[in-house]
Amino acid sequence: MAYILVVDDDIEIATATSIALGEAGHEVSYELEPESAEKSMHARKPDLIVLDVMFPESNTAGFELAQKIRHYDDELKDVPILMMTCLNQELSREYSSSDIDQYWLPVDNFLEKPVNLDVLCEKVSQMLS
Repeated sequence: MAYILVVDDDIEIATATSIALGEAGHEVSYELEPESAEKSMHARKPDLIVLDVMFPESNTAGFELAQKIRHYDDELKDVPILMMTCLNQELSREYSSSDIDQYWLPVDNFLEKPVNLDVLCEKVSQMLS
């Protein structure tokens, strides 16, 4: 059983994601903002992070948190990150797993919302193995 932290400002998505991952056998908690997520990660290091991109304070807060984790946080830099976003619905540019790179989008996998929860659980399982 892995400990997974979901970081999403949409309470319904955070709850549904947490329930689905919990039913898949994981221990899950969620945070609704990047700042509280960062504190939570330092209080208890997750085995995997499910991270949204857009938050009320910034449309790129998820990108910024992923960059901070990977480039400046020795304790968390190796934690797998699954980015889950509706960014493509909001912008004219299409983001996908092909945009993952070590600097700008330093995540391990990418899913576009709305997410099929079975696909989410499968991706998480693959990432943890």
